[in-house]
Parts: sequence; C-alpha cells; structure tokens
Amino acid sequence: MDIRIFAPHWGSNELAPEVFIERVKAAGFDGIEMSLPLDAAQRDDWRTRIADAGLLLIAQQWETVFHAEFDAHRDALATYLANACAARPLFVNTHTGKDFYTHEQNRELIALTARIAREHGVPIVHEIHRSRFSGHPMLLRPYLRELPGLELTADLSHWCCACESLLDDQPATLAATLPHVRHIHARVGHAQGPQVSDFRAPQFAAELARHLEWWDRIVALRRAAGAALMTITPEFGPAPYTQSMPFSGEPLSDAWDLNVAMLRLLRERYAA
Repeated sequence: MDIRIFAPHWGSNELAPEVFIERVKAAGFDGIEMSLPLDAAQRDDWRTRIADAGLLLIAQQWETVFHAEFDAHRDALATYLANACAARPLFVNTHTGKDFYTHEQNRELIALTARIAREHGVPIVHEIHRSRFSGHPMLLRPYLRELPGLELTADLSHWCCACESLLDDQPATLAATLPHVRHIHARVGHAQGPQVSDFRAPQFAAELARHLEWWDRIVALRRAAGAALMTITPEFGPAPYTQSMPFSGEPLSDAWDLNVAMLRLLRERYAA
C-alpha cells in the first residue's frame, strides 16, 4: 500500500501560492491539503500550480462552520463541496453538520455529500472534529450503525479534548470507528486540548504513543482491506492551536516545524 503524506495549507495562508508550493516541495511532502477559493479562476490556478509541481491535492471544506442556521449551512455545504470537487482532487475532506443539529438534519447533510460525490465522481470523507456531527464518540456511533459506508477522516485529537482523556476507556468506540477511516490528520492532542505544544517533548510521550497506536491500527486496517493508497496530513495548526506565552503572545512552538517533524516521523515509521 502506498502511503502519501500531505502538507496542510492551514497556517500558511499568508504565503503566495508559488512560495507555499516551493516550501512544500522542499520539505518533501507528496501533496497539499487545502480549502480552495470559490473564484473559479483562482481555484484552477491553485490546481494547475499544484499539478505542475508534481504534487497531489486533497480539497477541504470547513467554511460551513460560519453557518449556524441549518438551511444556510446546507446551502453553503453544497456550494463549497461542488467547488472542491470541480478541482478534481483525490478526495474532499469535509467538516459536516453541527453537534446541535438534530440527528435527522445531520443525516440530510451526509446524504447531500453522498449525492455530490456521486455527481462529480469524487470521494468525500467526513472529518472527526469538535462541534460537528462527529464531535463526540457518542454522537458518531448512531451514524456508524445506520450508515455502514460512512467514510471518515480521523482527527482523534478532537476526541481527546472532548472526552478529556486518551480514550483508554472507549475501546469499543475505537473498534467501531477505525474501520471507517480513509484519511488521517496526524496531530497529537491531549486530555485538555487538541494540540500539544510540541509532540517531541518527553512530557508528551504518552500522548504521542497513543496517537501512533491509533494510526498504526488504521494503516493496518487499510492494508488488510487491500487499499492501494493511504493518505496522512500532519496538521499542527497556528494560534490558538499553537499555544502562546501570556502578554507577549510569543508562540511556544512553530506549527510548520512540527508538521515537517511529523512528516519525517511518519516517513520512517511507514517506510516500505
């Protein structure tokens, strides 16, 4: 199974496309995961630049976080997903629904993503993320029972935060969830937040070990299923994910440096 590792555009939005793409290539990533502009010309410019650089593309949709009212959220979801699919990425990673929507409303949104995926011939996977329909294990479990084909992005750092634990007490939930994972966001969380200050620090050895255990299980499941490709995006984010000093605001770590360090760890761990 081929394992490809992607650079997150999140945290580097201020860089010009050519600068960011060169940074990605220099670090040794295989591709870019990003939210694409709604302007078709700008979207296609990104797509062309990424392809010309020999990189792969995973498209993101997260902007519906700004739409709390259900009808507006549904309409925005359709718009952003269609735009993402138009770029012909490997797949689209979407932030879908809200934890305060009804079960039926979130089911409607999941069905909408499935229709758009079929219409465009582009897979769409749903990210495990706080405040979305998947924001807590007990929120997600009913959807897994009802929708056996549901495909997920595993960002389990969010569940660490939501459950105030490293999920030691939820083996059944993990056993039910991990077979649905098609993409990994490789960020290390802890019981009080979705991102440790530096996963290389010895005080976070337990957190790193637990996340690596989950990622190993996902990779093994995909190999056993005969998957040709597994994708992973190190996704340490900027402030406020990156913690900072009080008053001065000086960051405790550099998100890009952490993502490159995670790239190297994953390359060594999953080398053929």
